[in-house]
Amino acid sequence: MSELPILIVDDEEEFVSTMVQRLRKRGLSSEGVLTGTAAIAKAADSDFSVVLLDMRLPDMDGGLVLQEIKKIRPESRVVILTGHASASEGEEGIRNGAFDYLIKPVEFETLLEKLRTAGNHNS
Repeated sequence: MSELPILIVDDEEEFVSTMVQRLRKRGLSSEGVLTGTAAIAKAADSDFSVVLLDMRLPDMDGGLVLQEIKKIRPESRVVILTGHASASEGEEGIRNGAFDYLIKPVEFETLLEKLRTAGNHNS
């Protein structure tokens, strides 16, 4: 596995499991969680270089999750994933400390490149 551990945070279980599988096939260490609470707990317990964060979570707003993750792991890069045609959530996330954002649906190769770019900025 690589030195680029990735945390996937999304409320769609199928998306999370598919992303974890595909990233691992590419040699990237990854884990997935389905709630903001679980993401914050993982950030506190584990060292992730990059977090892929959906803004719409069942238990809390993605913006709050972003703020909490940045408090716990300020060195982690957070890439926001939003399912809305508007880029406003992503832009707001960047103002609040996110590395970048992507709009769903996104091609896997585009997502992979963004995650690698974010991870390379940690060095």
